Amino acid sequence: MPQNEDNLKAFIKNSYGSPEELAKILDLGVVMLFYLEEDTFSRREVQSVVEALKGIGEWLRDTPGD
Repeated sequence: MPQNEDNLKAFIKNSYGSPEELAKILDLGVVMLFYLEEDTFSRREVQSVVEALKGIGEWLRDTPGD
């Protein structure tokens, strides 16, 4: 396993307890984006952030824990 992945797993475990817990926090961030004020960001900027958060959450759920 590459060192970057080891470092990321250690960070997630130390900061959030598990990838699943971080995924829950990211899901909450996605929900929060629905409450943005109009004209704060472009629609495409918000969609890009949502796509990235969803992708990270999915990756975290698919990553086996140690």
